[in-house]
Amino acid sequence: AVEQGITNGTNPTTFSPDNTCNTAQILTFLWRAAGEPAPSSDPFPETAGQYYADAAAWAYEEGLIGRFEAGLPCTRAMVVEYLWKLEGSPAVRGESTFTDVADNASYAQAVVWAVEQGITGGVGNNRFAPDSSCTRGQIVTFLYRAFAE
Repeated sequence: AVEQGITNGTNPTTFSPDNTCNTAQILTFLWRAAGEPAPSSDPFPETAGQYYADAAAWAYEEGLIGRFEAGLPCTRAMVVEYLWKLEGSPAVRGESTFTDVADNASYAQAVVWAVEQGITGGVGNNRFAPDSSCTRGQIVTFLYRAFAE
């Protein structure tokens, strides 16, 4: 992720893999992975001057988010839904087998897709843990599995 310019450390010598990843960070990682496209609008003027301003605007334009809270912890459900939407919300072949993912959850199709793509296998015991916050280490693992060629 560092070599590809998707992320930096939390300082020049530390990555902080166990720190919780927030919404500003995950959207910035995804925006960088997409090539840092320039957004055509500014739906969040309150982010002006922040490192994540263009990433938030881009995420809004891509339909990843409707509102933006920079410090909100990124959950497992959020990250797979973002990745799924970036792929065009492809149809999936079935339903989630995880006991903690309801078939009617907004992220259910994204979870099935992420499993089909090998991005995640859940957390064990037939659970996905959709509401669990992701660490920076978990996020780069998801991104590596999603974008590695």
